[in-house]
Amino acid sequence: MTGRPEGRHSAGKGLSRWERALERWQKSLFSKVRHREHVELVDALHQECDGHAVVCSESRVVVPNAYEVELDTQVHEELMRRGRGDVGEALTDDLARYGERNGYEWAGPLTIRVTPTERPPGDPYRVSSSPMPHVRADAFPAEN
Repeated sequence: MTGRPEGRHSAGKGLSRWERALERWQKSLFSKVRHREHVELVDALHQECDGHAVVCSESRVVVPNAYEVELDTQVHEELMRRGRGDVGEALTDDLARYGERNGYEWAGPLTIRVTPTERPPGDPYRVSSSPMPHVRADAFPAEN
């Protein structure tokens, strides 16, 4: 019996180590992009999420689940060359944690698609979002 609680405790520690490792990897992921731009990109995702939140009741806030991040072609190419092809995955993990902290409910499976595009100088990215096409805000019943 003593082995079980320790096993659970060890699993909890493992998860924390894994989360810390993931966060360290995520921070290093954008090493080519200046720190300010990385923080701004993550903040832009959070703002996009917050700005399109639909309050269905006191305890239910639904947010878009499909996000599009357009990165400047040069930044995107550099990330790919450096073996950082999982940019979308790292951003998805960050946004999932953000949504969990805020008690958000996704309108479907959370996805972030990162695509290269020509961006104007000084504008290295663009963020947009939408719910899954078949999900509508009025489809969620209000709680009484």
